[in-house]
Amino acid sequence: MTHDIHIIGGGLAGSEAAWQLARRGFRVKLSEMRGGGDTTPAHQGAGLAELVCSNSFRSDDDEKNAVGLLHHEMRGCGSLVMEAANAARVPAGSALAVDRDVFSGAVEKALSTLPNLDIVRERVDALPQAGLTIVATGPLTAQSLAASIGAATGAASLAFFDAIAPIVYRESIDMDVCWMASRWDKIGPAGGDGKDYINCPMTKDDYLAFRQGLLDGEKTEFREWEADTPYFEGCMPIEVMAARGEDTLRFGPMKPVGLDNPHWATPEHPNGRWPYAVVQLRQDNKLGTLWNMVGFQTKLKHAEQVRLFRTIPGLQNAEFARLGGLHRNTFLNSPMLLDRQLRLKGAPHIRFAGQITGCEGYVESAAVGLMTGLMSAAELSGRQWTPPPRTSALGALLAHITGDAEAESYQPMNVNFGLFPPVDESVKKKQRKEAYTARAKADIAPWLAEVSA
Repeated sequence: MTHDIHIIGGGLAGSEAAWQLARRGFRVKLSEMRGGGDTTPAHQGAGLAELVCSNSFRSDDDEKNAVGLLHHEMRGCGSLVMEAANAARVPAGSALAVDRDVFSGAVEKALSTLPNLDIVRERVDALPQAGLTIVATGPLTAQSLAASIGAATGAASLAFFDAIAPIVYRESIDMDVCWMASRWDKIGPAGGDGKDYINCPMTKDDYLAFRQGLLDGEKTEFREWEADTPYFEGCMPIEVMAARGEDTLRFGPMKPVGLDNPHWATPEHPNGRWPYAVVQLRQDNKLGTLWNMVGFQTKLKHAEQVRLFRTIPGLQNAEFARLGGLHRNTFLNSPMLLDRQLRLKGAPHIRFAGQITGCEGYVESAAVGLMTGLMSAAELSGRQWTPPPRTSALGALLAHITGDAEAESYQPMNVNFGLFPPVDESVKKKQRKEAYTARAKADIAPWLAEVSA
């Protein structure tokens, strides 16, 4: 079969993109290396859309939860992944969890019945030089294809242990304890007022207790197949730095030099306004709703992170959009390399979808695959692509990947309300989640009607 578009990778994103295109009548070739003599260190079988880790698609609550809202919007687009998940659903409270074998089987059966979709079990070693293509090979992209992607994007290596720092919701930080300042009030190249960071001050006792907590905290272990993967740019987990010496962190990510705390001009702090150590948070998105903890990549288990990081002054009530980690990954610096339609700027016949774009999670991966399918369908039809509203979950996720995130610090991210434009300040905090979802549903309804027509 001569195809209109070639999709490389039969995971969640590739399967969803293939579904969106083939059911609209386009001829699709879907290449998946598993089942053709190749596999990955993490997959167990050859089924399309195999769930490698958890069997959960997380919360299905579309009234108060960003991922539940994403479920709602994907269902409105006729998502195969959501249809198969519903069919394979198992009891899990308000979460959407599935029997992973039933789920994979449902996806593969649905795709196999489409006469204009050709599923080919083969490994693709290089990016095609011509023809519309969607690359959806995920975080375990085969080494040969990763090398080809690296050559096309200028990346020396796409496989590494990437530093993922925890991200905190701005509204949960106690600014009666913290303060805004850059080191020595230095103004950066973009201008400003020299107050670009949120600073959490520590006394000597605070610091020593925190360092001991890092040393004692329960850590995750790398899998055997991750053992030889290098760290990204030599980054180290914060607990490794803590183990190198009592003052290592104070001369590294927790350096207090040049940070004068205005809250400490009191008798309770006889040494003046200079903290013994400082935890800094840097704005993570253009909206200013998310702030990352600078230099806090970690192997601590998630529950341990929440407990320990809430001992930091000013973060006692911190709510986390994402917790820290250090793991093997393959993803593009999408804000720098991809345009607003997820096309590679240097080779616009190629789109990227799924986790390789820097989204995180099953649902997010499938959602990006869904959008690349719709984008490609519009292009093949000669129609103008209309993106989903910025206030929707789909729109917020797309905007984050293609430009809202800071390219220099871009890291994988789950969908969360910190990616959405803020709701009106008059909305009380307890009602904000409902306000986000209500606004999103109202704004995206006409777009969903057009997509499903």
